[in-house]
Amino acid sequence: MDKRWHQLADLLVNWSVEVKPGEKVMIAMHEAETLDMTIAVYRAVIKAGGFPQVQFFSDYLRREVLKNGNLDQVNWIPEIEAYGMQWADVYFGLRGAHSLYEFSDIPTDRLSMNQRAMGKVSSMRWDHTRWVLVRVPNESFAQQAKIPYETMLDMFFDSSLLDFDKEVKEWKRVADILEKGSQFRIVGNKTDLSFSVAGRKWVIGDGHISVPDGEIYTSPIENTIAGTIYYEFPGVLGGRIMNDIQLTWEKGKLVKATSSTNQEYLREIVATDAGSSLIGEFGFGVNNLIDVYTTDILIDEKIGGSIHTALGRPYKICGGTYTSAIHWDIVKDTRKNTEMFLDGKLVFKDGKFTI
Repeated sequence: MDKRWHQLADLLVNWSVEVKPGEKVMIAMHEAETLDMTIAVYRAVIKAGGFPQVQFFSDYLRREVLKNGNLDQVNWIPEIEAYGMQWADVYFGLRGAHSLYEFSDIPTDRLSMNQRAMGKVSSMRWDHTRWVLVRVPNESFAQQAKIPYETMLDMFFDSSLLDFDKEVKEWKRVADILEKGSQFRIVGNKTDLSFSVAGRKWVIGDGHISVPDGEIYTSPIENTIAGTIYYEFPGVLGGRIMNDIQLTWEKGKLVKATSSTNQEYLREIVATDAGSSLIGEFGFGVNNLIDVYTTDILIDEKIGGSIHTALGRPYKICGGTYTSAIHWDIVKDTRKNTEMFLDGKLVFKDGKFTI
């Protein structure tokens, strides 16, 4: 086994969630390709004195429910999985790559119903555990990103095994400046979007909830969202790819949602519940060791010089006040032809902070 799996596992167990002796630990192994990462995390948890339990998940299994299940089964919230979120003190989501087109022949309404059910389990994870999510690359994932597997693996480990103590100093400096402002505006390709962040906290992604990490994010005040944003990168959720997403709000109300592919599914997502059409998170990607779009949000939202917004559930730590069954991040490429202003002052231009 590549020794870097064990190095990363040590980071996850002892830095990201700091497993303590006697704690109950749920390890969610997604796809067989994550076995090396699962073994490494299991070993690190044992060494830390925790009690690990492994659950296996696969989109190939999920497809069977979506394809052959009745509506009760499609809407089913698995009791054992839900109980696991209450049982565990700590949760590791080790997510393996799968075909983005595995659900391409699933009717949109069935997929959105099942996504809503899975979102409720995700909400329980947020509420009951200390958690960290990892996208574990494999050869099919490298093909999806259109780069060699060795290049993908090196980018993954290099961007994951950062010296966070060193990087955080600069990220915190920027976050402290942003936290003093009120009105935010983004101007770029087919985009002119504004919202207030007055009184909201800016948080640094330093390897405690997602790996690779490297982001600075907050939750906008929901009723102040106004204007339009266009996403150069596609949005991906539940095995559906939505290209050329463009969203428009007026006084906090989403009034237009379009995409060049799977538009019906996009509109079902934003209608999931009262909070799913709001921007629950706005963030900057600041990991400069990630520069390739992979179509996986756990990596792509960290691309240095990019921004991302999440529809749905906000982070309470940032000041978010509502809830939603979804939290769906979409990445915008802001490395050229983009300016951002805080209270009228230029703070970001073409992928770089100016503060």
